[in-house]
Amino acid sequence: MLTKEKLDRINTLSRKSKNEGLTEQEKIEQKELRQEYLKNVRKSFKNQFKSMTVVDREGNDVTPQKVKDLQERSKKH
Repeated sequence: MLTKEKLDRINTLSRKSKNEGLTEQEKIEQKELRQEYLKNVRKSFKNQFKSMTVVDREGNDVTPQKVKDLQERSKKH
């Protein structure tokens, strides 16, 4: 999870980029922070999938095989 300070910095750089532009160093920092943010979003999304089960109206487990495979792999690690 990203710290509040890093999220605040992402927002600050975004506002500055729109209003006055960024220095080359700030552009690099913004890119790195965005990459870290996206990595955390993907990890969170993947973790949600690991605990997901899909059940139809009759109560049958119809979880897609890809999700089941992901859940199996996470149990092994």
